[in-house]
Amino acid sequence: MAETITRASALEGRFLHTDGLTLVRAEPASRLSLRAPEAAVKPLSNALGLALPKLPKTSSSKDGRAALWLGPDEWLVIDVNRVNLSGICASVTAFHSAVDVSHRNTAVLVSGPRCEPVLNAGCPQDLSLDAFPVGACSRTVFGKVEIILWRTGHDAFRVETWRSFADYVFMHLEAAARDR
Repeated sequence: MAETITRASALEGRFLHTDGLTLVRAEPASRLSLRAPEAAVKPLSNALGLALPKLPKTSSSKDGRAALWLGPDEWLVIDVNRVNLSGICASVTAFHSAVDVSHRNTAVLVSGPRCEPVLNAGCPQDLSLDAFPVGACSRTVFGKVEIILWRTGHDAFRVETWRSFADYVFMHLEAAARDR
């Protein structure tokens, strides 16, 4: 009989709480890399239960599910309730590509009044509220790795990264927290 192997979180046990900053791994979530032409946006939005955003740097969210705009025909869909997002999209007959990336990605939640300068230690974007308001998201870099950065609150961000880069991202954030 084959044994089932349970995958441990890439950031299991990682946590930092210091003056004005908290770093914590996000709880597991379902993630979907979604590509679709304009004709499929409405049926996919209906199936997912939230409007896929059409403008750069925007997101939409509802009931624990979020869609982050990454390009004119590309979104990252995150569901904290861990539902089968690819199964939902399979019911849509309009042309699209929906790939489950739940096991590829992980996330770090960065919060507190010092989150902007700490993130800017590795990210070249202007993260001020005027330039990157609550709900803004983008594919960018942090240090030497690609991330998806999503501002979830006034002083809160979600940093999505591949599991293989998770330690690097977390350690870079820890170092920036000590230096800033």
